[in-house]
Amino acid sequence: MKKVSVLVAVALVAMGTTFTSCGGSHKSASLKSAVDSASYAIGISTGAGYKENLKTLPGGEANVDDLIAGFIQAIKGDSAAMKMTPQEAQQYLQTYFVEAQAREAAKSKEEGEKFLAENKTKEGVITTESGLQYQVITEGTGVKPTAEDRVKVHYTGTLLDGTKFDSSVDRGEPAEFGVSQVIKGWTEGLQIMPAGSKYIFWIPSELAYGERGAGQDIKPNSVLKFEVELLEVIKADAKK
Repeated sequence: MKKVSVLVAVALVAMGTTFTSCGGSHKSASLKSAVDSASYAIGISTGAGYKENLKTLPGGEANVDDLIAGFIQAIKGDSAAMKMTPQEAQQYLQTYFVEAQAREAAKSKEEGEKFLAENKTKEGVITTESGLQYQVITEGTGVKPTAEDRVKVHYTGTLLDGTKFDSSVDRGEPAEFGVSQVIKGWTEGLQIMPAGSKYIFWIPSELAYGERGAGQDIKPNSVLKFEVELLEVIKADAKK
């Protein structure tokens, strides 16, 4: 699960930060032997790889001093200094990330609903019964696909803040797939478009990836924006 990978990342950052710290909390690297150098190399490699992850800890930037203190106490087995047992620390982190994810999902849902409510009032924006919103950029004259057909499209997907998460245009090659093999918002929207059309879709989270999200960019409850050009409809009966 996502929160587990974040836990691993934070743990590795702790290791890297401890080894590479240049402050008073850790002595300078000696590099007197091959093992010393290997140990230092692990620290450099790990720390550099996860430095940015540490900055995005849910709830704010991590307290590096506390992180290093906990790591050193645990790796030395200094139970008298430790304010949590390893088991308590693991449980705390599990709860922390679950609660942080819930807050993030609630915030995203609220922002998405606000956006859609405002967007539906704009000129040229049409809202379907399901909540899908679309705007016609170019209206084609070709056939409309059905749920059984396949389509060839060019598209660009972005979040509401403008972050691009996918684009066949950037790849330089149209995508081909079944109309019923994609998220609900796509399945519905494609069947509205005649071939040769170019539309913008704003897809509510419940017609996209919902509470689970998708990958690193698409957070839970995200409203997605797609600019879609329907290049070709491949009718199901044409393949028989």
